[in-house]
This record gives sequence, C-alpha cells and structure tokens, in this order.
Amino acid sequence: MGAAWRDTIGRKTNFNQTLEYVKDIRDMRMEVCCTLGMLEKQQAIELKKAGLTAHNHNLDTSREYYPKIITTSSYDEHLETLKHVREAGINVCSGGIIGLGEPEEDRVGLLHTLATLPTHPESVPINALLAVKGTPLQDQKPVEIWEMIRMIATARIVMPKAMVRLSAALCFLAGANSIFTGEKLLTTPNNNFVADQLMFKTKQMFPKQRVIRKLFPLQVETLPFARWCLLPRKLLL
Repeated sequence: MGAAWRDTIGRKTNFNQTLEYVKDIRDMRMEVCCTLGMLEKQQAIELKKAGLTAHNHNLDTSREYYPKIITTSSYDEHLETLKHVREAGINVCSGGIIGLGEPEEDRVGLLHTLATLPTHPESVPINALLAVKGTPLQDQKPVEIWEMIRMIATARIVMPKAMVRLSAALCFLAGANSIFTGEKLLTTPNNNFVADQLMFKTKQMFPKQRVIRKLFPLQVETLPFARWCLLPRKLLL
C-alpha cells in the first residue's frame, strides 16, 4: 500500500486509518508492505504492532547524486527512517532507480550504502527510469538492458540473501527474484498480466511457494506467495 505524502508527521487520522488497513489485511492471512514516506520511531513501532510485514523506503541513488534529483528531503532523513523500521522489527525494502543521469560511480554508491547497512534489506527494488514528457528528466535516454543486468547482478553479489525486485524490466537470470505486474505502474504503461504469464510460461518460471506453520494442529501447508514473485524452474528442483 502506498501513500501520496512526504511523511506521516501531522497526519494522525490518516496514519491511524492506515493501521486499521494493515490489521484488516493481516486478518486475511496476507503479508503487507507499505510505502508511507518518512517515519518517526513511534510510528514504526505502531506499524509493527498492527502487523506490518515490510516497509518500502527507497534511497533512489547515491548520497552524492541525491541533491541533484531531490531537494525536499535529505539522505540522512531516509537513512533514519530505515533505522526506525529495522529497530521496530519490520522487514526493510529499499533500493533505487537508475537512468537519472547519474554516472556509474553513483550506482555503485547506492549499492554500497545498502550493502553496508547494519543488516541488509530483505528486499532491494532496482528500477529503471521511464522518462515522462513534461518532467525535468524527460530527455534522459532509456536505460540499456545490459546496464540493468549489471546493476542487478551486482546487487545479488553484495546482498546475496536479499530479494532483488524489478518494476519495469525482466532480468531474472542476472539474479532478480520478482517483478510488479499489471497494466500500469503508477503513471506509466506496463505489460498486462496475461502477457507476463505467457512470458513466465515460455521461460519456465513459476510462483514461489511460502510455507506456513500452524500451532494447532501442527501441520505445514503451502500457499502462493505472490504471482509476481518468481523463481526459474531449475531453482525449485
């Protein structure tokens, strides 16, 4: 679930409603990942109590390049949010986006920051800019596939246990674990789910299974984790 705000400060009513949403979804035996902007320590604790599984908060790029893209918040503010999320016991989802005009050194800088956190993020989204007409980055050239593959493969090497997630690219053999599927990603067009299913079938890729243990009675069952969380067939054998 995503919120269209910079942070949660002064949004008590909206934040409390979000807590209720998290509880309701958890009652349906589903995991919940939110992206709610910058959080205070107490808010992270309350989200954990509500049952939040993970919180997405991307660093976007390196510390050095960040001020050239974003001026409404600081890099340290984002790192502070990641710290609050981690200390509250919530899984961290944090990555970035390439194709902003940054040199390769800044891509390395982003991965270095993530890989040197006290604990690696459980999820690392690697996104590629899709230039939109009328925005400051409208003239940026598309990210080449090999740039994306290099970024994903490096993330896999330096954070071997993280789930490397994609939004608008498919580079599973380089080490990615999942993609977002659907006809639109926020404001930009995307392949529809049927097209993605056909591609997964062609590549012999299948949904990852999650094991759920029950206390009473003691048994193990498997449920689909998510249709966009996939592994090559050979990795499931």
